[in-house]
Amino acid sequence: MNKQVQPQNPFQPVIKVHDFEGPLDLLLHLIKQSEMDIYDIQISQITSQYLDYLHQMQSHQLEVAGEYFVMAATLMDIKSQMLLPSPPVLDDELEVEEIDPRQELVEQLLEYQRYKKAADRLKDKENLRQQEYTRPAMQVPREMVKSHVEPGIKLTDLQQAFAAVLRRQQLANPLVETVAAEKVSVGQQMNHVIEIIHDGPVRFEDLFENLHTRDGLVTTFLAILELAKHQAITINQGGLFEPIILAEGPKSDEYETNQPSAD
Repeated sequence: MNKQVQPQNPFQPVIKVHDFEGPLDLLLHLIKQSEMDIYDIQISQITSQYLDYLHQMQSHQLEVAGEYFVMAATLMDIKSQMLLPSPPVLDDELEVEEIDPRQELVEQLLEYQRYKKAADRLKDKENLRQQEYTRPAMQVPREMVKSHVEPGIKLTDLQQAFAAVLRRQQLANPLVETVAAEKVSVGQQMNHVIEIIHDGPVRFEDLFENLHTRDGLVTTFLAILELAKHQAITINQGGLFEPIILAEGPKSDEYETNQPSAD
C-alpha cells in the first residue's frame, strides 16, 4: 500500500487512501465486498469494517484525510440512532412513519455511484481514443482537382465579362428587329469555339462579336465554360482591367478526338 496525494487546490490537499477517491468510494467498496443491498445497509457491520480500515491505514503510518473521519462519525451516529428504541405511540396520537437514519447516506451513495459509472465510461472512451491514430490532412493531388475555370481567373470574373458583352449587345441592337429562331446547341458552339482558338489565342469578347441574339450569346458562354471544365481551353487575364484571353488547353487534342456531348 502506498500514499498518493491528489491536490484540488494549493490550500487543501486531498489524501487518496490506497485506491479510494474518498469516503463514499470506500463505503461502496465495503458494501460490494460484503454483498449487501445498498438500499438495506447493515450499518453496524459496515461501521466496524470502515473503522478497521482506518485503523489499518494509521497503523501503516499513512495520513488519512479528515473527510474519512467525518464519515466515520456519521456512521457511528446512524448506528446509535438505529440502536435506540422507538418512542411509544399513544392512542390519541397519529402514527407517524419513521424516517430511516440511513436514507440520506443511501442517497449520497447512489448519486456518487452514478457519477463514478459515468467517469468510468469516459475513461474507457479515452483509452480507446488513445489507441486510434488520426492521419494528418493531405493535400489533394493536382490531377484530382476539377476546376470549372483554370488557371488564373475566377468564375465571377467571367460572369462580369459576359454581363458587359450583354450590355454592349443591347446598345448595338436596333429598337425593332426581326429575329429568326437560332438552332445552335452548346455542343455545336463548343466545336466552333475550339476551331477559332486552334488558330491562336483570342479575346473573350471577340467570340461574341458576330452574335446578335441573346440565345446565341448565352449558348456561346456555356460552351466556353464547358470547354474550360474539360481543360480543352485555358482562360487567363494578365491583370486587373486587362482583356480575358482564351487559348488552347492541355487537353485540347484529346477533346478533338473525344468531343463531349453537350446540349
